[in-house]
Amino acid sequence: MTRDLPTTLVYARNWLLVGKLAYYGLKLLGVEIPRSVRIGADFELAHGGVGVVLHSKTTIGARVKIYPGVTLGRADIYRPSERSRFAGIVIEDDVILSPGAKVLCKEGVLVVRRGTLVGANAVLLESTGADEVWAGLPARCVGKREY
Repeated sequence: MTRDLPTTLVYARNWLLVGKLAYYGLKLLGVEIPRSVRIGADFELAHGGVGVVLHSKTTIGARVKIYPGVTLGRADIYRPSERSRFAGIVIEDDVILSPGAKVLCKEGVLVVRRGTLVGANAVLLESTGADEVWAGLPARCVGKREY
């Protein structure tokens, strides 16, 4: 599989000598993925991922596809970070985060389970089950994903 430049830079963030350069290269392309974010195999940053912002306490599984405008982060940004009860976001394998989707966690760890699809411009505020389809504001489960 050939990778485009943004996806190559995502994996290069953790390389010893060029990691920081790759991180700043992504920022120049409009993508904010801190070096602490762990990302599994076959990750896809669709259409260059412009506007993608991932919190530093995020873990991404294998074969995850993220479209432009996706944000993963804290829902309680009005609090100082040291007083937040946010612990992180886990995106399991085979998840699709559609354009403009927001995944926001207020406390603990929010988990988007394997195979889940989060619809365009949805605002997900709670953990999901496996192979579910979530849409809306706030997002709710609207069905099961069919393969």
